[in-house]
Amino acid sequence: MDILIRAGVDDVARTAADIIGSYVKDGAVIGLATGSTPLATYRELIARHEAGALDFSGCTAFCLDEYLGLPPEHVQSYHHTIRTEFTSHINIADRNVHSPDAMDPRPWEAAQRYEQAIADAGGIDVQLLGVGTNGHIGFNEPASALNALTRVETLHPQTVVDNARFFDSPDEVPTHAITQGLGTILRSGHALLLATGAGKADAVAKMVEGPLSASCPASVLQLHRHATIIVDEAAAAGLKDAEYYRHMDAARPEWMGVDGRPRA
Repeated sequence: MDILIRAGVDDVARTAADIIGSYVKDGAVIGLATGSTPLATYRELIARHEAGALDFSGCTAFCLDEYLGLPPEHVQSYHHTIRTEFTSHINIADRNVHSPDAMDPRPWEAAQRYEQAIADAGGIDVQLLGVGTNGHIGFNEPASALNALTRVETLHPQTVVDNARFFDSPDEVPTHAITQGLGTILRSGHALLLATGAGKADAVAKMVEGPLSASCPASVLQLHRHATIIVDEAAAAGLKDAEYYRHMDAARPEWMGVDGRPRA
């Protein structure tokens, strides 16, 4: 894992946009996450597109997850959120932005189709992720199988509480979702996880320095062939080896980009 510690939210967003942008230029398959953490990164990517620096026309995107039972046009569906906050502001065709069919009466089959659609697209080149306060990524809650594929998942009560701020009432928060599995995420070419704020410090410490465990689903990224974790100072507060991670970042060879790949 490559741990990048930045001063604040905007610095995290700029570094994340640098990494994602390097893939966009290759016409990549991008995995998109929702929630509040990626929003600054999406704004940065939009600004770079509007400045003429990024062309998304050759890209394909797959949403990480979707609330079960919410139609695509629902204001809190992740399909709607991704379009409103990001993809409607860049030059990616709507037909190339995919999300699970959360209205299918046989959602387990919809999950299987979504997994196959990702495979048919050649897999995800770079997967953007956040982490929940309980260590979940996507909607892979504690006790999720570390090799699980896209499936229906029951939301942890803490996740419902955390997400209630997006709804008029906690009772409106769906209790199930279709999510890419931890095994699906491990298949991505590059996993890029962002975490900001003191509320994520404990989850970040367990993910990076704790044991590999289903009790902290994000710890599965310890097994990923190419994982980058970008955190601000507040989210890094629990990292015992923070100074080492800063040293590794500062000592990066000149030929290596911030994405961990050789510079073009």
